[in-house]
Amino acid sequence: MRNKFFSFVLASFLLISLSGCGLVDYYFLPKPEDTAQELYEAGVEAMKEKEYYDAAECFSKLKDRYPFSPYTVKAEISLGDAYFLDKKFFDASEAYKEFSALHPGNEEIPYVLFQIGLSNFNLFSSIDRPQNNINEALEYFYRVEEAYPDSEYAKASKAYIVKCRRALADHELYIADFFWRSEKFGSAWKRYAYVVRNFKDLPEVRKYAMKQAEMSYYEYQKTLSQEERERLQGSWKELVDWL
Repeated sequence: MRNKFFSFVLASFLLISLSGCGLVDYYFLPKPEDTAQELYEAGVEAMKEKEYYDAAECFSKLKDRYPFSPYTVKAEISLGDAYFLDKKFFDASEAYKEFSALHPGNEEIPYVLFQIGLSNFNLFSSIDRPQNNINEALEYFYRVEEAYPDSEYAKASKAYIVKCRRALADHELYIADFFWRSEKFGSAWKRYAYVVRNFKDLPEVRKYAMKQAEMSYYEYQKTLSQEERERLQGSWKELVDWL
């Protein structure tokens, strides 16, 4: 009887010890990391639910933890998409650029370049601010149009090229108009002349700029000496020749 009792106590002690180790492992040892496939599928599911922040987290973890996984390339593009849909356009542009640098021969490059352009276009704030993002957007839309003319993104790029060009022209006219209202006719003349020379693709804008350039020219020359007027006439003739 005593042996049975001690056997029972020993078995109970061992069971508790083993269970205790399991509890210790559960609470104190790090949990196993998600696999690349699990992270990718979780990111895709989050995208479907429009939980773009969570999706970006999943794709970013996958990219960092499993750089050589078959899922990584898809995750890199999806990371850009998650940022873009979350309206984090700067982060989206950077993610797409990283993909473009790492995988220049990938079949998705036309899409990626277009998305870089679109991300920068969406960073536009107003015509009174520097148009660095619009210039960069224009650069990428030109790349898509020229390098991938048969892709589905070439036609869309052409439409955005027009929008970018108009934004740049409006910026120049905004500054020129400011100079005109401030009676800084020399500066206004130069800005309007710049629009006439560089925006032949926008005839309405160019027509307005030419009219304003003419008025600025005549006001400006009133402030100049005879010698300076003669030099300015050469510039005016050169501008008229651009028409």
